[in-house]
Amino acid sequence: MRAGVPPRLKKATTIVTVCGLAFAGTLVAAGAPASATPSASVVVNEVYGGGGNSGATYTNDFIELANRGETAVSLAGWSVQYHSGGATGAWQVTPLSGSIPPGGVYLVGEAPGAGGTQPLPAPQATGTISMSATSGTVALVSNATALTCADSASCQSGSVDLVGYGTAALRETAPAGGASNTDSVQRNGRPDSDDNSGDLFAAAPTPGAANPSDGGGGTGGGEPGPLRIHDLQGTGWLSPHNGEQVVNVPGIVTGIRPVGSSRGYWIQDPNPDADPATSEGIFVFTSSPGVAVGDSVLVSGGVKDFYPLSSGDTVPATSNLSVTEIGSPTAIVLSHGESLPAAEVITPATVPAAYAPDLGGGNIESTPVDPARSALDFWESREGMRVQVDDARVVGPSNGFGEQFVTTKPAQATTYRGGTELLAGNAIPSGRIEVVPADGGRPGTSVGDVFTGATAGPVDYSQFGGYTIAATQLGAVQRRDLPPVVAAAQGSRELAVATYNVENLAPGDPAAKYARLAQGVVTNLAGPDIVAVEEVQDNSGAADDGVVPADQTLAKLTAAIVAAGGPRYDWRAIDPVNDQDGGQPGGNIRVVLLFNSARVSFVDRGPSSVNRSVTGTSVGKIKGRPALSLSPGRVEPADPVWNASRKPLAGEFRFRGRTVIVIANHFNSKLGDQNADGRFQYPAQPSATQRVGQATVVHDFVKKILRVDRKAGVVVLGDLNDFQFSPALTALRTGTTDGSRAPILTDLIGTLPVNERYTYVFNGVSQALDHILVNTRSRGVEYQVVHINAEYADQASDHDPQIVRLRP
Repeated sequence: MRAGVPPRLKKATTIVTVCGLAFAGTLVAAGAPASATPSASVVVNEVYGGGGNSGATYTNDFIELANRGETAVSLAGWSVQYHSGGATGAWQVTPLSGSIPPGGVYLVGEAPGAGGTQPLPAPQATGTISMSATSGTVALVSNATALTCADSASCQSGSVDLVGYGTAALRETAPAGGASNTDSVQRNGRPDSDDNSGDLFAAAPTPGAANPSDGGGGTGGGEPGPLRIHDLQGTGWLSPHNGEQVVNVPGIVTGIRPVGSSRGYWIQDPNPDADPATSEGIFVFTSSPGVAVGDSVLVSGGVKDFYPLSSGDTVPATSNLSVTEIGSPTAIVLSHGESLPAAEVITPATVPAAYAPDLGGGNIESTPVDPARSALDFWESREGMRVQVDDARVVGPSNGFGEQFVTTKPAQATTYRGGTELLAGNAIPSGRIEVVPADGGRPGTSVGDVFTGATAGPVDYSQFGGYTIAATQLGAVQRRDLPPVVAAAQGSRELAVATYNVENLAPGDPAAKYARLAQGVVTNLAGPDIVAVEEVQDNSGAADDGVVPADQTLAKLTAAIVAAGGPRYDWRAIDPVNDQDGGQPGGNIRVVLLFNSARVSFVDRGPSSVNRSVTGTSVGKIKGRPALSLSPGRVEPADPVWNASRKPLAGEFRFRGRTVIVIANHFNSKLGDQNADGRFQYPAQPSATQRVGQATVVHDFVKKILRVDRKAGVVVLGDLNDFQFSPALTALRTGTTDGSRAPILTDLIGTLPVNERYTYVFNGVSQALDHILVNTRSRGVEYQVVHINAEYADQASDHDPQIVRLRP
């Protein structure tokens, strides 16, 4: 049972109740059948603009009239007129002649198209108007003078009858929905209410013949069909009626999504069942809703479990969960302005503590929905239903699609800046939920901001995976205005080393991005001595044209740093083999070492004739110090663990007479892993195997350095694409995934307070993907994560940089 109240009916007209649903009409005597009294006037009975279009049966557009009276009506001198549906433009006229008998229909043939297979029955009048299949207005006028009206009220007063369909601005109350190349809009058997959305329905065209009087599909008029929404949703993750056609499913329209690739509306049954596992809401997928929020409707159509980002339905090509929806719908609007089912208020205690159940990798769809088991179960049991979160704090910033994440559990795994943090494997904070304005709005929120008051709307599942609130009501944004972090400057005896993923930096990026990145290096990182930079693209950016060098990209970046008041950095890099290092296709991303030669010196070593892209560096000894055979050099670039991934870049530096070896990394990404919000729990992470291999190779390389000098200055850093508690980071520190060996490196993210251990925010979860590790014997270590990007709607990169200051 869901929280909710029955709708209050607005008594603008007399109400008749049939089978528990309200209908506007004529009051009937007790015990008499509830039947509609036919209108006494001629009406537009059917409009079809898809004639001759792709998929059409009939070759021509048509307009059909019907006489609902008891005597014949002469149409001599009358006309039918068409308008494209906007508020401006001219009316096109087709004159009429003859008469229409009582109870009869009158067919007006209009323009043909190139498609269609069947001609119209013999029409009583013909014209040449080419009508839109999906949106327009038709008027029946008692003369043949073209209308000049440009608003609905004037057009209604100037015509005998007016029908707007699709998105028509000229209509009676609201336009009829569902018109297409294959469906006309047809008048139902109830009295004319001057509301196109309630008086007409979409169905296969019936030129020259009576319409089904029941609103389409032979379903018994305005009476509910045999199934309700909770029957379609069922107690499982997939609908028990998937693939079936259903008729006259009752509900109240609770929200409309007029934008994006998944347009339509949500309906919810105000009379729920008693089963907590069954949802009372469902999405109706259509590009032409033809309904309004608060409409009481009966929806017919095909039930489908739709998998976002899937190329197949029987065996979905995605790990996402599905959305149960009604597609290719027709809707009968019974009444307008009904009270919506009350939104369920989600409190900090409402959603279970576990985000997902541990099924050993099994498909959650094979289990019954248990809303007390996990957050995934809970939201599935509310799919399509109205929920409300009050004073919702943003934990994941807005993106360009208007999507952001909030938390329903404000005290859960809270970061020191207001996010919600990943603290262990498969431990997604269960309070986090996506919020997307249903109307396509873009609030532009950052972490720590609050949607004050109520944020409410139907529960949906996003195109990219994960449950979301399609907000039809969005709380006012109270902005926290998080101050960017500024690192302390290094002292004269301190070496400052930073890492910064600059997110596919290319020469074609706007100057503003370069300026923002430069400001981050100069002001927020306080001008480090060495900066490892990840995701530097080649000189042609993402164009897959064989270009590999990145000197133009680096020249623009270092010039921007100088312009921001920073040092003129030198750099060392090794160009990858074209298209061999992964990343954006054609971009040839690589890691680069920038350094301030006024503070540190780079040791260039090795013959220039060596192809350093494919030849690895090794560790030797010079004067008792560890020395690289190639500096800069790549670490084991031929090892299969680096297939389609960036190779580590090692460089030897001198600082105050001491040798420091810096190894910059960008491990393989998580592409190909199953969705943490998806069907398989816990999700498979095949990419982790490669990262463990990469981490082991780097660990073993560091071990060789420490064999020469166990106190050697070693800094391993970069975007490692994994968490501090992951097998990959364990292998990097210890050489084993179980941590059974003593560590040779310290992962500095683990030295911070628990609520500060993050460098990245993904889908509302603050997490550590970027790391700096140092020799466990390093001295005077001071470490900071510098939050300037990941928590903000306005980002120069999706990663935050970090910095270590130490005394080699």
